[in-house]
Amino acid sequence: MLWVILMMSTGTSFTSPLFPLYQEQYRLSSLQITILFAVYAVFLLPSLLIGGSRGGGWGLKRVLRISILLSILATILFMASQQAWLIYGARMLEGIAYGSFTGSAVAFLLKQTPKEKAGKAILLSGMAVSVGFGLGPALAGLIIEYLHLMPLRAPFWLLTVLLLSAWVGLETLQDEDFQFWKERRREASGSISLGVSSDIKPHFWSFSALPIFTLFTLNGTVLSLIPSFVKNVIQTSNLAVSGLLILLLMGGGTMMQMLPWFKQPVLRLRIGIALLACGAWLIVLSGTSESISLMWIGVLVQALGSGWTFQISLRLAGELPNSSERPKVITTFYFAGYIGFIVPIVGVGLLSYLFDLYVSLIVLNVLASLVVLYMLGYSVRFARYYAVRNGTQARRKVFHSRRARRPCNPDR
Repeated sequence: MLWVILMMSTGTSFTSPLFPLYQEQYRLSSLQITILFAVYAVFLLPSLLIGGSRGGGWGLKRVLRISILLSILATILFMASQQAWLIYGARMLEGIAYGSFTGSAVAFLLKQTPKEKAGKAILLSGMAVSVGFGLGPALAGLIIEYLHLMPLRAPFWLLTVLLLSAWVGLETLQDEDFQFWKERRREASGSISLGVSSDIKPHFWSFSALPIFTLFTLNGTVLSLIPSFVKNVIQTSNLAVSGLLILLLMGGGTMMQMLPWFKQPVLRLRIGIALLACGAWLIVLSGTSESISLMWIGVLVQALGSGWTFQISLRLAGELPNSSERPKVITTFYFAGYIGFIVPIVGVGLLSYLFDLYVSLIVLNVLASLVVLYMLGYSVRFARYYAVRNGTQARRKVFHSRRARRPCNPDR
């Protein structure tokens, strides 16, 4: 299942290096490019929420299968496009496909995983998502730059093969839902909700959902603006550079989750969100100095912050709720993240009408820095809550283990 998640995540950001080419090919304005980014998230969010709420009733594997097929259809539409409206249609299909996939993928993964390994499975799924987000643009950028063959078509040949492998991988997994499908159909008529219980709401929204929102906001800036930023501000025509920068940001962040430093979750998340902000400012400064070296350093710092922020905020989304609520809470976690993805697309697009690209990025970074300061302040309260919660759970485990070891006296 992790392979399926990796391949679908690779497809979701695959088109990023192609946007400057689409702008030239179809003579799209900056506003039209902004809309091209935005329609993806606009169609992703409702499908994510619906898939997370109704997927169990419809059959999780069935939803995942349809999602992969929609992704393949979107890829074919990209390859066949001769007019701009077809690209917009393909982006809409991409959003629907990945939204419904994300809404059901974690729940299906947990059904394939023993309960004692659920936490590890959630973290590995997050790593697969991050690697995929970075791998897609890197592969597309390298193909465009060095293959020299139908740059608007050839990358999608590879993507089609990757998505077909995801489909094959999904079909090899056991579908337990099918055995109980008639009973679970009743779930499909249930209400669509975010699924966060009141006892964890303040902590989840402030120290799990808000960090992923901020991460997607700042990383979304890289994903949406790096191709044109590299071309127009840093002034390099090598399209592979933007793809490799995105790979460093997303894939590098995943690798940095394995670093052994600062293992305490609250401390690691504090450092992660602080590094996110520092990396974002270094990227902006690279535009001032027109330094590609400074941009690489900024992306590296932001990658470290991204890795730790994603790792711990996803871990908390899995730890805070009880096991029955966990899939819905994780869906809500990703929902918050993708709302953050819209911010740089729409925000910078609108700000660019008042300022140039560089000033727009400064405004966005100032706002993100204020959010980071709030989270650092809230972390003091959360650290107390987390320590008490973990202490209570540890005492319960000791109590239950002692009861399990206590010999039974039949004469008593």
